[in-house]
Amino acid sequence: MMMALGMFVFMPHTVPYQEFQHQMAWRHPSNSRIGRRPQSQFPGPDEETVTLSGVLLPEITGGRVSLMALQKMAETGKAWSLIEGNGAIHGMFVIENLSRIKSVFFSDGTARRIEFTLTLKRTDENLKEMFGDLSQQLNDLSGALSDTLGGLLS
Repeated sequence: MMMALGMFVFMPHTVPYQEFQHQMAWRHPSNSRIGRRPQSQFPGPDEETVTLSGVLLPEITGGRVSLMALQKMAETGKAWSLIEGNGAIHGMFVIENLSRIKSVFFSDGTARRIEFTLTLKRTDENLKEMFGDLSQQLNDLSGALSDTLGGLLS
């Protein structure tokens, strides 16, 4: 597994990306002052995006169906957890953009080569917020299991 976006797993048979670009920014607006340099202020982080791009060769890798799954995920408007195969957690991301360029076609018009770019935008404030949601889900699940087990044992 290279990476997972929600339940979608990026791997050689689905959408193996060849480039991972991670952009982070921080805001530093400034206020003009008379006779002095402008004063800068740090109000916090700005937008964070991840861009995955690569080339799919449907005879070897994923293709139309894999990209369609990502398109359907984007159409839900939901945020999905982004976790690398090495365990690095990036946070919750929405799919902001998916572009495809098809070339080198079979006689029936099916593309032999699909270049793609997937742009993700982070929506959570921080990883603590994300873990809080996960721990709440775990608490809810353990409560539901206790109720179910208690009902089965009585």
